This record gives sequence, C-alpha cells and structure tokens, in this order.
Amino acid sequence: MSPESAPLNPPRASRVAIVGCGFVGATTAYALLLKGAVGEIVLIDKNEKLAEGHADDLRDAELYSHTARVFVGDYSDCATADVIIITAGLSQAQMGASRLGDLLGCAAILKEIVTEIRRHNPSGILLVASNPVDVLTYAVGKWSGMPPGRVIGSGTSLDTTRFRRRLAQHFCVASENVHAYIIGEHGDSQVPVLSSARIAGMSLQDFCVEQGLAYDESIFKAIAQKTRTAGLDIMHAKGATYYGIAAAMSRIVRAIVKDENAVICVSSHVPAELGLGDVCLSLPATLNRQGAGRPLKITLCQSERAALEHSAEVLKGYISHLQL
Repeated sequence: MSPESAPLNPPRASRVAIVGCGFVGATTAYALLLKGAVGEIVLIDKNEKLAEGHADDLRDAELYSHTARVFVGDYSDCATADVIIITAGLSQAQMGASRLGDLLGCAAILKEIVTEIRRHNPSGILLVASNPVDVLTYAVGKWSGMPPGRVIGSGTSLDTTRFRRRLAQHFCVASENVHAYIIGEHGDSQVPVLSSARIAGMSLQDFCVEQGLAYDESIFKAIAQKTRTAGLDIMHAKGATYYGIAAAMSRIVRAIVKDENAVICVSSHVPAELGLGDVCLSLPATLNRQGAGRPLKITLCQSERAALEHSAEVLKGYISHLQL
C-alpha cells in the first residue's frame, strides 16, 4: 500500500486490561493470547515484578500463538480498554473459616481498585471474576457508577459449561449439542435448569425415549450436584481453579470485542420486572460491545423458580453486609 492510500486513522487495536496477576488473571491473559481474541493485553498488579514476569512469559508464547502487544501498565491504561477484567482478591491461603469475613476482605480490595479505575473514566466494560462474584459484581456496579449492562460478572458461565459437559458425557453426545443452563448464584444456591434442557433440540425425556434410554431424574440431580461441587473438588485436589474460568473469561471477552451478540450465562443486575429484587445473579444474556443485554426470561418450572428466588435471597443477605 502506498503512503497516499494508507488510512489516516488505522483502527485501534482492541485492548483488555487485567487487574490482578494471580492464577486466574495470568491464565486469563494466556487464554486470550492463545485465542487471538484481542490486540493488546495490559497487566496491572500492585506487585509489578510479578506482572513483568508474566508479561515476559506471555511474550515468549506469542510466536506459538497469536500476535498481541502484552505489557505491564497502570490504572490509566483502563481508560481506553474495551474490557477491564478484575480478578484481584484474597488468595485461597488468605481465606479463613468465615465466608462473610472473606467477602468483606475481598470487597475492601475491590473498592480500592474500582476507585482507581473510575478516576480514569473508563469507556469499556467491567468484567468481574473475583469471588463471591455475584455479590462483588453488585458492589462494583454501585462503586463504579457505570450503567448495569457495562458491569458483568463471570457468574455461572463456567458452571453452565460444566453442566453441559457432564450431561454430554452421560448421553454420549458432543457438548455443543447440549443446551442447558445453571442460573442464580455462582455458589451453593445455584439452580440447574433441567425443565428446559435440550439435546439436539429435544427435551431430556424425549431424547431418552428416542434413544431407548431410561429417564431417571435422580441421575440428572446427581449430575447437577457434581456440577455444584466441581470447583471445590478441584481446589481440594490442586489448591485453586484457573484453567476453566480463564477459558470462560476469554469466551466472554471475545463475545464483547467481536460484537457477537452471543448468549452466555453471566452475572448482571436483574431488572425489577423479574421480581427477584435488587441483586446481581446469573441468567442468559446477549453480549456485545455495549456489554450485557437484558437477561433473558427463560422458562422455569415451579420448583426452579422457587430455587431461583431462594438464590436471590441468599445473595441479598450477603449484599446487606457491604458498605455501598
């Protein structure tokens, strides 16, 4: 291309800023690099030496993956980031026996981070992965002052993937042919939606009839229970979980920066008309460059609706302890 024909304003590279370079933050950066999801990855951490080490390690992987500018930055780099991912919080080693105490400790860390981010008037999307993610997503929304659709939590995106994978294994089909959601809290009160689960467009019961299989609800409840405890099982085995959530975060980021309108189960503020109160929890929503669209009102049976209402009450109980 001649200088005369070159564009005067070449398109800006998509940028993701990751605040927190622990296991989840660093692995998310790696997943983004492998997928070629963005043009720039900014690492921000109070331990600058750690961030520099991860940045150098990621640059070494660039030749074998996709080209991206990886660098260590500060909160000013959040101003022009398309997505700001917050993974900072208490490590597993720092967590105590009190879930409420852990929540308050994590909240104090995130409030400081969001205050710094807000100073630079971010124009992108805030994506929260710090746990407890639904409660902290609600808090980040309040502290940031950003519109609800621009503050998203990773929510049950990973739980939903775990659920679909286990159903697929049970029925010996590919995971992409299974459509089922985990909604509500990313935690003990999460709700598996079996009533509207589909395999190749058929309900679970119809699929069993078609394949000559026994339809046993106790099997599906056992699968849901294994899904609920999957993260804890991994932590007991290896100390932390990060591969799965990093892949889920990469998928969410891609949906945003590529303006895909992909439907993903993420945590966001629930509209009043859903009757669940002032809370953030996970429901399927479309994701694009504007953030999360209105949560989809999926069909639930009576017991699932009651379980979702209970999940919302659990989360509101934790929210009530925060100073917002």
